[in-house]
Amino acid sequence: MDAYSEAIRRQIDASIAVKQAVLNDPQLIGKIGILAEQSLTALRAGGKIIFAGNGGSFADAQHLSAEFTSRFQFDRAPLASLALGTNSSAISAIGNDYGYDQVFSRELEAIAKPGDIFIPITTSGNSPNLLAAVNVARTHAIATVCLTGHTGGKIKALCDCICVPSSETPRIQECHILIGHILCGLIERHYFA
Repeated sequence: MDAYSEAIRRQIDASIAVKQAVLNDPQLIGKIGILAEQSLTALRAGGKIIFAGNGGSFADAQHLSAEFTSRFQFDRAPLASLALGTNSSAISAIGNDYGYDQVFSRELEAIAKPGDIFIPITTSGNSPNLLAAVNVARTHAIATVCLTGHTGGKIKALCDCICVPSSETPRIQECHILIGHILCGLIERHYFA
C-alpha cells in the first residue's frame, strides 16, 4: 500500500490546488453567483435548466440534472431540468441522419425555449456537438453559460464561460462537479426559501 501513498497524496494535492485557485478568484466566484441567479430566474419564470456534455461531462450533466428533478439537500418539489443526449434512440437517429455534431443541437432546438438556461459542460471548450448546440441556443435566445477549462477553447467566443483554472481534464471535471453542486445548493435553497 505504501507504494501508492505518495501518488495518492499528489493527486489530492493537485485537486486541492485547483479548488484553492477557484476559491481565491473573485471574478470566478462572481460568475458562479450570476449563473445561480440566472437559473433561479429561469425556473421562477417556468423555464428549465438544460445540461449537455460528452463522456465524463455527459455523466456530470445527467448527475446535475438529477439533483434538480429529484432532490439535493432536502425534500422538496422537483425543479425543471434535463440533460441532452439521454434518449439513445434520438441520439442514434440524429447521429445517423445528420451527423454526431448535431446530436445536441437538434434536441435543444426541439425542446428549448426562450427563458430556459443552457449549461454545456466541456473540459476543452472545443467539442463540435456542443459548439453547434451553443449556436442553436444563440439563435433561439436561450441564455447559455458553459463550464469549461482554463482557456475556454472555441466555445468562449460564443457564450459566457466559467473557466476552471486548469488544463488537466481530471482537475477540471472535479471542479465542474463542485461548481454544479454549489449551483444546486444555492438554487434549491433560494427557490424554496
